Amino acid sequence: MGNKTHFVNRTTRHSAIRKQPVSKVKSSIALKIGREGETLAVNFLRQRGYDILACNWRCPRGELDIVARLGSKLVFLEVRTRRQSDTEAAFASVTARKRERLLAAIHEWLETNRQQEADWQVDVIGVALGDRTRIDHVEDALDW
Repeated sequence: MGNKTHFVNRTTRHSAIRKQPVSKVKSSIALKIGREGETLAVNFLRQRGYDILACNWRCPRGELDIVARLGSKLVFLEVRTRRQSDTEAAFASVTARKRERLLAAIHEWLETNRQQEADWQVDVIGVALGDRTRIDHVEDALDW
């Protein structure tokens, strides 16, 4: 037997039923949650004096959620968002593979922007979208 694709019924605005693969529905929801978390993180950082240089910067090696500057230091921020009451699962989702891809993308950004000599660090922001929104910020996160 071959692979089976599971479908979820979704109603369009014309009330006709259209089927979409579950994986596409889940990824669409995950993208929406991720964007919401990144928007909250950008506002959080701006309130704390960070200058936002880029959001969702992509290269063949990966993606950087937020590139910011605080004083003279570049800060590369990974934003992890979960629909839970705390940020524990969000932080736990930063795997060794994710760290490798993040570092590869950072080095590409530094090279592309001729900032190889800049002072920089990697921070992680965990966003919990439970009953109350919670944002936790871990600075210099690769040292944990």
